Amino acid sequence: MEQSPRSGSVGASSDPLTGRLLDGRYRVGRRIARGGMAGVYEAVDVRLDRLVAVKIMHAGLGDDAQFAARFVREARAAARLTHPHVVSVYDQGADDGTVFLAMELVPGHTLRDVISQRAPMPPAQALALLEPVVSALAAAHRAGLMHRDVKPENVLISEDGQVKVADFGLAKAISAETQHTATGVLIGTVSYVAPELVVDGSGDARADVYAVGVILHELLTGQKPHQGESPIQVAYKHVHEDVPPPSRLVPGLPAYVDALVARATARDVTQRPSDAGVLLRHLHRVQQALREGVDDPGLTQDLTPLVAALGGTEEIVGVEEIRDRLHEPQTMPLATRPPARAEGLSASDVEHTTVAPLAPPYAPVPTPAGPAASAGGAAPRRRRRRGPLLLVLAVVLALAVAGGAYWFGYARYASLPSVLDLTQAQATARLEAAGYRVQTGAAVYSDDVARGHVVSTDPDPGSRVLDGATVTLVISRGVEQYPVPDLAGRTRDDAEQALRDTRLEVGLVTGRYSETVPQGQVISSDPKAGTELRRGVSVDLVVSKGRQPIRVGSWVGKPADDAQRALEARGLRVDRGQQQFSDTVPAGSVISQSPRGGTLFRGDTVTLVVSRGPELVKVPGGLIGSGVDAARSALEAQGFKVKVARSGAYIGLQYVLRTSPGSGDQVPKGSTITLFLV
Repeated sequence: MEQSPRSGSVGASSDPLTGRLLDGRYRVGRRIARGGMAGVYEAVDVRLDRLVAVKIMHAGLGDDAQFAARFVREARAAARLTHPHVVSVYDQGADDGTVFLAMELVPGHTLRDVISQRAPMPPAQALALLEPVVSALAAAHRAGLMHRDVKPENVLISEDGQVKVADFGLAKAISAETQHTATGVLIGTVSYVAPELVVDGSGDARADVYAVGVILHELLTGQKPHQGESPIQVAYKHVHEDVPPPSRLVPGLPAYVDALVARATARDVTQRPSDAGVLLRHLHRVQQALREGVDDPGLTQDLTPLVAALGGTEEIVGVEEIRDRLHEPQTMPLATRPPARAEGLSASDVEHTTVAPLAPPYAPVPTPAGPAASAGGAAPRRRRRRGPLLLVLAVVLALAVAGGAYWFGYARYASLPSVLDLTQAQATARLEAAGYRVQTGAAVYSDDVARGHVVSTDPDPGSRVLDGATVTLVISRGVEQYPVPDLAGRTRDDAEQALRDTRLEVGLVTGRYSETVPQGQVISSDPKAGTELRRGVSVDLVVSKGRQPIRVGSWVGKPADDAQRALEARGLRVDRGQQQFSDTVPAGSVISQSPRGGTLFRGDTVTLVVSRGPELVKVPGGLIGSGVDAARSALEAQGFKVKVARSGAYIGLQYVLRTSPGSGDQVPKGSTITLFLV
């Protein structure tokens, strides 16, 4: 299934499925991917109000009742597979003959996009990308579920960098009856198909391992290892040609990286890791060697597949075939025949095992000429006696050859006992008691095996090995855990990089105002620094948004006391030392402020100019009894306004009888003084 969450709408406007409501729950949107067996659509789960991906089987497949039943069984198996690097399966159903799966929607891109843009890439980066894929496959293999279509298009990478494997169970559902589609095309993408699937159409978890090895080669070199003008040519190369070492295209790669690719892509299925869990342990060992930056011949030797080379060519055969060849009539020593590879039989053993052709017991014997022969006495009787003798010799020789073959090919080898999950001391004692030499390889992390116990052995348990052979123990370092680094005070970018360097993930990032931590720097983490976490666990960050801005507001014309109380409650300081007279602003109210508005930070000062009210002056005295003109001039000279009015005792003399306000009264400057005349 070709999947690309960013592939956009593919014929959405004409697709009859777009807009359809499946099972009364999933509103189908645009199509985002299409493959030979199904199409993938973006959809809305109207019941839970969330976006999902819905994979809808093509009508020709969904109409097959037996296929639909297998598809349902495998969908259930895939739904039971819960792993952080596996696309979750939410639901499965059928609606009017339309068989579908509802799955997690992973917006982002695929590993194919990464290969196109960044390959070839350094081994450390390639293995870091591939590790979650192998981890997901390991979980599937432990659950008895194969993928059967591992390829870069089925590896989704979300926008935040989360790697997830898609399409678990689909190929297995189809392969329950046959390995071919209705059109006769081999299931799986031919560039990543294992040789055994090409030859006889059957395989196990090691077929997934092979595909991972091909992807690793592609990440390291930017090229697929086998290419041809047609799929048949590519499939033929998978069967008859080894995957070339990546260092052939990218010189300078460590030898153990080449060995890891060779081990995963061995054409002899018995030479591959038995499942993705074993491959994951190999991958961890290579990652550790890369981190340490050292050449590791021992690791290279451990990972290199065992291939017996006889006569200068390569052929992979088993023990039974070796026995068959030993019992066939031979016209040349076995060492000159095509090479053989026997499980548990070394190349040197086979090279030195030769078989001479056997003389048939009925072979004619030369008869002496002459009278004695014609006499009919001695010669015929000698032939009759030699015939049984030759037969006995032939049988004895055949038994000797068969016994030798049995001894050299099988009997002198013993099955290696299993010491998995034992402590190092227990495993060493058991193996040494059985006659083996023991050495310890690089320790690896394990989620399943306790610290100090055996994760794996090389050779694997059950392998047939010679007495006294060396067995390498791989010891568990326990659950891979890392302490949360101290992130407080670091910039967000630095903190996120520190988490990635510590093999942890960045979780929820929230912003918070801080009076002490500068903007963009980390205030705290959850869990806190020093907490031991498993690899890949998310750590939440609280990042400073800087000092919190405080709104000042406008306080002009409002009582200064109210303004001061409100501003101080917000954390601001108030300076109201300046006062001015104002004819328009009541006393005690704000005439002006600085700043006029906007925002400040805690502890900043707002300056208020407070009104003293209007400026007061005293009404001058000495006006009573003076003439109106003289009184007017005196008042106007002091800024007063003058109004003239007749008193009740006015008799026309034009002298001031009284004033309002009266002499000596305090009045606002510029007030109007009324003169009452007599």
